[in-house]
Amino acid sequence: MSILFDPMKTENMDLKNRFVRSATYDGCADRDGHVTEYQLKLFADLAEGGVGLIITGITHVHSSGQSLLFQNSIAIDDVIPGFRRLTETVHDRGAKIALQLFHGGREAAKFFTDKDFQAIAPSVVPDDPYFDGESRQMNEDEIWEIIDAYGDAAKRARRAGFDAVQLHGAHGYLPSQFLSPYTNHREDQWGGVLQNRLRFHQEIYKNIKAKAGKDYPVLIKIGVQDGFPGGLEFKEGKIAAKLLAQWGYEALEISLGLRGRSYKETEFRTNVNKLAQEAYYRHWCKAIKSEVDVPTMIVGGLRTYDLMEEVIQKGEADFVSLCRPFIREPDIVNQWEKENRHRATCISCNKCLEALREGGRLECVQAKMDKTG
Repeated sequence: MSILFDPMKTENMDLKNRFVRSATYDGCADRDGHVTEYQLKLFADLAEGGVGLIITGITHVHSSGQSLLFQNSIAIDDVIPGFRRLTETVHDRGAKIALQLFHGGREAAKFFTDKDFQAIAPSVVPDDPYFDGESRQMNEDEIWEIIDAYGDAAKRARRAGFDAVQLHGAHGYLPSQFLSPYTNHREDQWGGVLQNRLRFHQEIYKNIKAKAGKDYPVLIKIGVQDGFPGGLEFKEGKIAAKLLAQWGYEALEISLGLRGRSYKETEFRTNVNKLAQEAYYRHWCKAIKSEVDVPTMIVGGLRTYDLMEEVIQKGEADFVSLCRPFIREPDIVNQWEKENRHRATCISCNKCLEALREGGRLECVQAKMDKTG
């Protein structure tokens, strides 16, 4: 049996293999953030498809952090029964599931454009070419309010049956905004030197553990470099990852920080159709893996089975985390386990992403077009 199908264990979680479904916004929650029947089917298909750990899409922990209309919420108790149905659906099919905890920070400005609300951020960056929208700097009380919201959200997640939570600390959302010197110009305990810019992450971790339990797994997707010059550099991002591991985060998924304008400056790189274009964060993951004592997850353009196997065999990562391939082939892990080791058929066209941005729900647009001719 391939190393990819070895049972795996983090500090507080047992998994049946090394395959992770990376958090993927599905645009399928109702307008109040509740789980829908479509989501139950979506996650049932993923669990039946063989993936070991499913990470949900971005789920906001506070009303100020919502960035999309049909986004799940974990900010109120009312959502717990629906999430309990979701976790039971996944567990009944042999997989584990983690809830991704999310706050958009200044990115919420895109959602609240027509409302009497101004998005909050660590700092205001005047004339920022990488951000469209208005935001204001958070005050001390607001920072602690959001930290509390993360802890409360994790407590709800545990009540709903989630096996773990993952802090979304990448892709330009609020924790990324605190970490990056490009978006954090504060001169208090939340800004300046690296450990101050990471204080938000550290306090969230402590708050979650205090409320959800010391044995409750807390993972993080961490952006270790920004997508454009002048932002967070990898030499500092690597130190940040090491500190997060030392503080107790149970697994690190290594990804991008602030996004640039073009797809090549984001985690959504297009036309990944050659082996050399795959695993585009491999060098980051390898460098961090060698210096931390917690499991790492490699993500970013993984399509070829043999390449994934090679990364694990060489000790460059502990888990392989896929997003877009599962949209087109939710059962691809089962196919690979049955020795059908074909390359994932996702062509990285990003039509799924573009449809989501227009208010659609998660599906492979290319496959839909193929079916309709």
